[in-house]
Order: sequence, then structure tokens, then C-alpha cells
Amino acid sequence: MGKDGKSKESGGKGKGKAGGSDESASKGKGKGAKGGDGLGTCTYVKARHILCEKQGKINEAYKKLQDGWLSNGDKVPPAEFAKVAQEYSECPSGKKGGDLGWFPRGKMAGPFQEVAFNTPVGVTSAPFKSTHGYHIILSEGRKN
Repeated sequence: MGKDGKSKESGGKGKGKAGGSDESASKGKGKGAKGGDGLGTCTYVKARHILCEKQGKINEAYKKLQDGWLSNGDKVPPAEFAKVAQEYSECPSGKKGGDLGWFPRGKMAGPFQEVAFNTPVGVTSAPFKSTHGYHIILSEGRKN
């Protein structure tokens, strides 16, 4: 996960395994000074995700995103993330390109919520594990 942090300089904290995001999810205290991006403090997040039961499959999906965009330092366009979600995601939302729409803080389980609410808009998270399997999240918006 550390190797991916360098290509996402603004989002390096709070990425990766859920255990690492707990510390950086101190409800955005250190991040509030950075342009008021609302990381960790917003009430709603709009996101897409890819869910896979097996780590090998999520890593394959992530490699596809890296090869196309992330390794160049580019952000993954939502339409392209949606194509990868349709191909790899095992969640019912995969049919909709992984679109979860807007959801409030407290609706999603632990690690998923931590990563979703601490990923800057437009940034794709590194793969991480939750009780449901392995995920990649694309943050599309945040509001209070």
C-alpha cells in the first residue's frame, strides 16, 4: 500500500488497510487546515466501489486501475472506474458501476466508512479489507 501512497500525495493518509486509517481518521483535525476539504468531518459521501471476496481478484482490479491511470498520477474517471466495477465487483452495485450514491456517516461498517470518509473527492483508495471482503473506493463527492 505504501507504494501507492506516493502517487496519491494528497490522499496518502487514510489509505490502505483499515487499521492504518483509524489513526488518520481523527475526524480530520490535522486535515481541516488543508483548504477545508472536509475530510473526516463531512456528513455525507458519494462513492463508487468494487467488492471482491478474494484478495487476488481485488488486486487484479486495482492493477487495471493502476495501469490505466494511477501509475501515471492520474485520477480514474468515474466512467472508467464503473467499467472496472462492472467487470470485477461481486456486489449487486457492480451492475451500476459500483455506484453507492450518497450515504450518511454511520450507515457503512467500520473500515469501509473510515476509508470512504477520508478519501479526497476524485481519489481512488488502495484495496482494503472489511468484514464483507476486499474493496476499492472512488470518492465522488462530500457534503454536510
